[in-house]
Amino acid sequence: MPLWQDGSNFILSLGQTWRLYQVAIIVAVAVVCWAIGRILTPKIDHWLRTREGWSKRRLRLAIHTRRRIPMILFVLATWLIVAFMREVTWPSRSYLIAAISTLALAWVLVGFASVVVENRVLRRTTKWGLWIYVTIYYLGVTDEIAEVLNNIAISAGNFRISLLDVISAVVVTAALFALARMFSRASSDRVRNNDDISPSMQVLTVKFIQLLAYGAAFFLGLKVIGVDLTGLAFLSGAIGLGLGFGLQKVVSNLVSGIIILLDKSIKPGDVISLGETFGWIQQLGARYVSVVTRDGREYLIPNEDLITGQVVNWSHTNAFVRLDIYFGVAYGDDPHKVRKVAIDAASSVSRVLSFRPPVCHIVGFGDSSVDYILRFWIDDPTGGLTNIRGNVYLALWDAFEENNISFPFPQREVRMLEGAQDAFEIGEKPQT
Repeated sequence: MPLWQDGSNFILSLGQTWRLYQVAIIVAVAVVCWAIGRILTPKIDHWLRTREGWSKRRLRLAIHTRRRIPMILFVLATWLIVAFMREVTWPSRSYLIAAISTLALAWVLVGFASVVVENRVLRRTTKWGLWIYVTIYYLGVTDEIAEVLNNIAISAGNFRISLLDVISAVVVTAALFALARMFSRASSDRVRNNDDISPSMQVLTVKFIQLLAYGAAFFLGLKVIGVDLTGLAFLSGAIGLGLGFGLQKVVSNLVSGIIILLDKSIKPGDVISLGETFGWIQQLGARYVSVVTRDGREYLIPNEDLITGQVVNWSHTNAFVRLDIYFGVAYGDDPHKVRKVAIDAASSVSRVLSFRPPVCHIVGFGDSSVDYILRFWIDDPTGGLTNIRGNVYLALWDAFEENNISFPFPQREVRMLEGAQDAFEIGEKPQT
């Protein structure tokens, strides 16, 4: 009732002559500043589009400033009017303009302060919450509003929660989560830019920092709003037991992910093959590993499969990979010449390493050919294995054509027995 009475008295006071003049001045200045802002906005947008070298944070600040140009102009114009009126008349005749200008300045500062919050929903919630609080605080009705919100409550036995408690919990938790997000983002950037830490340990450190920051924000928020954390001990134990039975696979993948990060057996950038999947690791997650294949497909492999299954890591200790290809030539070709030509052909391919020269050996005498194996090394398995094998085969084909080395193919002789031709002509079955 006192709050309602104060509001009624203020509205009735606006009927006074000088109060009406001040209201008219405020409305006129607001309209003029809005019109100027509409004129300046396209020009500022065109100017911002030419700022190609600016950072993302600087552009965000410039965009937020552009949106608040009418309010900034309103604050500057009203303060100039207040300074002029206080020189020519009594301060009371410009009190309402000064009050509105001060409140508008507080709104502008709150808008700029909310820029540090990157999440869009959280930024808007923080901005509107601070605007409402600043307005209430400046009008001097903080205690009255708090009493009204505290009276709106739900009670059940000894339990009582009011609207003020809910608002306080949301505001405090949102602020703590915003701080936790900023802290984890800054810490993660520093960890990722540290070349002394391996990629797997970087991922593990970043996940640990995020878990620690958000967990601390959650429990600290509960403590600030008055929740007894000791009562959560039994509940957390029961929830943990239920999760252990109901989410065995999820927990197994989480633990497997931690093991992978700790033993460094697999790290981002490694080339692995698991079953029919061959590709390089793009990201290590808490539950799965992202593997991108040569055809652009991204497989999300559970961490448990990488721990319990057989995984071929082509770049675990180093990036050197030896590849083997098999071929055969005719018996009439000189094997010494074949080996030399094959080694020279493989060495001519760009991806084949020269400091680990190719080798060629005879591995057997087949029905129609002399069989060889050609071995060579590469150090970029992420570039693909099938394509390098194909390039070496093409180099062998060109080299063998140039040196008159022939590729054999199976040949069969068909002999007609005596009397078989006559039997086929009369449709009888020939005798063996």
